[in-house]
Amino acid sequence: MSRELTKSGVWPTTPPTGEERAAYADAAPIPFWLDRDGRPAPRPPLEGEVEADLVVVGGGLTGLWAALRAVEEEPDRSVVVIESEGVGTGASGRNGGFMSSSLVHGISNGLSRFPKEVGRLEQLGLENLDGIGQTIERLGIECSLTRPGAIEVAMTDGQMAELAGKVEELEKYGHEAALLDRDEMAAEVDSPLFTGGLWQKTGEWAVDPVALCDGLASAIERAGGRIFESTRMTSLEKDGAGVAVVCEGGRIRARNALLATAAFRSPVRAIRSRVIPVFDYVLVTEPLSDAQWDAVGWSRGQGLSDSANRFHYYRPLPGGRILWGGYDAIYHYGGRVEESHYQRDASFAGLSQRFFTAFPQLEGIRFTHRWGGAIDTCSRFFAFYGTALDGRVSYAVGHTGLGVGASRFAGRVGLALLDGSDPDLLAMDYVRSRPVPFPPEPLRWATIELTRNRLAEADRRDGEEGLWLRLLTRLGLGFDS
Repeated sequence: MSRELTKSGVWPTTPPTGEERAAYADAAPIPFWLDRDGRPAPRPPLEGEVEADLVVVGGGLTGLWAALRAVEEEPDRSVVVIESEGVGTGASGRNGGFMSSSLVHGISNGLSRFPKEVGRLEQLGLENLDGIGQTIERLGIECSLTRPGAIEVAMTDGQMAELAGKVEELEKYGHEAALLDRDEMAAEVDSPLFTGGLWQKTGEWAVDPVALCDGLASAIERAGGRIFESTRMTSLEKDGAGVAVVCEGGRIRARNALLATAAFRSPVRAIRSRVIPVFDYVLVTEPLSDAQWDAVGWSRGQGLSDSANRFHYYRPLPGGRILWGGYDAIYHYGGRVEESHYQRDASFAGLSQRFFTAFPQLEGIRFTHRWGGAIDTCSRFFAFYGTALDGRVSYAVGHTGLGVGASRFAGRVGLALLDGSDPDLLAMDYVRSRPVPFPPEPLRWATIELTRNRLAEADRRDGEEGLWLRLLTRLGLGFDS
């Protein structure tokens, strides 16, 4: 396919072709992870009134890790999990399955916000990742866990120069990393666009996130916890010395509540002002033939991502497929999360076009799955924490797309905020601080759209930032992701 490229020589500027659109036309509009036989039967919704020591709102990874920790640390504690749809159907089931040790969305982002705590946070992150692996092994969860590392790919000279400065930083904080030149990169994964890459060999895993959610949920139930699906919280209020979580079909009275609501609207004002839902889109290919894999390479199975502001993430999947997502980050006015937002043809068309630009040797392949998901984004790009209703409620939200690994740690912090355990952890600025709120509408929408536009322009200028992005950085709102 002949394509006109941008000034930086990377992505097409012409509209997607008919073939590029046809490649995903018959794809199932459902996350690949959710489209399989053998998943647990739907659990019944809450009906009537239930009492518990702890109610966890949200059946994604943060909520499930918190609930599992709660029932295992205190077997006599009664724990209830409610989920508005089904376990693993929100952000936890709509991501790429990348599992990172980072708790701060990358060392550079952490250094810009908590320079005195980054060393400890990196260590806590690596310990957290090891804890995930140990739990998966202990519980016998089949979730296709691999530990291949991840490569940040350079496609321009400017990106390559930036990556070269990151190796020493990674090694300083306990990671193993290697800078790959053009030939070394091609030996790992072959694309005419790649000029090199940074292979972080530690702290970067891959997983089937829905299978992990299913395994955690089963373990919670075996330990005595209860899970209600299709149970949407409608309000949260004080109830004597505890709280009441009012749902569409009933009511839960509990001593404490932990909110792990991700991008969905929360009754807590501090969350609503600091979290916005940003939509991200993904394609998954049909299984590649042996000849096609030989043409691409990728024998070690690393996860990949671009170095640009508007970046793709991609990885091989069990069964010989490729997952390809990212680039777009779509915010809808008013922070709406509607069913129609999960399928966006313009994003799928762009993903298809750029996939075949990156891998022309795979021309003719088809995509079998296409989907979108709402990411709970905050202005510091990683989770934040807090309490409400006089300490009876805690929350852990705002993962900004890097929550598959950090969710376990977030559940730990959320529980510690309720029971006062782990005082050293709770004393950290990382836990005590909160991100800068987003402005109200219509300024919120205008600010986000301006920032998206300036990020795109910076990519066209090979990373050179203009006045707006430099101002955001000075205000502590740098968009490095």
